[in-house]
Amino acid sequence: MRVFAAALACGAVVMAAQIEPGRAQGAAAPPAVYVVTYFEVAAPDAAKVDDLLHKFAVATRKENGNAEVTALHQVGRSGHFAIVEAWQDKAAYDAHAAAMKALGDSLKPLFASPFDARQFLPLSIAAPASGGNPGQAMYVLTHVDVFPAGKEEVAGLVKAHVEDSRKDKGVERFDAVVWDGHPNHFHLIEAWTDHIAQEAHAAAEHTRQFRAKLVPFEGALYDERLYEVVP
Repeated sequence: MRVFAAALACGAVVMAAQIEPGRAQGAAAPPAVYVVTYFEVAAPDAAKVDDLLHKFAVATRKENGNAEVTALHQVGRSGHFAIVEAWQDKAAYDAHAAAMKALGDSLKPLFASPFDARQFLPLSIAAPASGGNPGQAMYVLTHVDVFPAGKEEVAGLVKAHVEDSRKDKGVERFDAVVWDGHPNHFHLIEAWTDHIAQEAHAAAEHTRQFRAKLVPFEGALYDERLYEVVP
């Protein structure tokens, strides 16, 4: 992965250290490295992949420095998967490379499209909402691609949208990260109690305003995908 320029990297560290709404004062800082991996298999092989991902997630959670691994199955597209990982530091993530390669080797005969892994830095991270059940949540992964000239303004829009969205009914998680080496590319990681809560959020006035303000900056279509957690 490419690395940010020194000034941007320092700024990301400052953002990661800030207390976000929903994160208790004195709580540990958010993980330093986030990774989202996408891949596809033939639809008839989806059940095999569910089993492999479940075992992978259980093993990964025991690794030193792992803060999260969530395996996701795209709603309505049975052969499409994503893995969301968070690591306390890059050394821990690098040490995980062998396990990730082993998973890829196991999946290779099933791949319609191989791993496409994106490494991210935290932009706005908060502790999960209390009382939720992330294992049963409706997840949403959204990639926001904007023209480089507008990246700072969009970063502000994204952070404001995240803070507003954390107040919505049924939200279990709403975080934003920025692609390492590509500061004009953002990822939103959401979890909702159910599809009804997610649709209500999508129709909320603050979401509509965010989408309208974002359009002039967009370098690609707003890429929003819904997922269920792999059991």
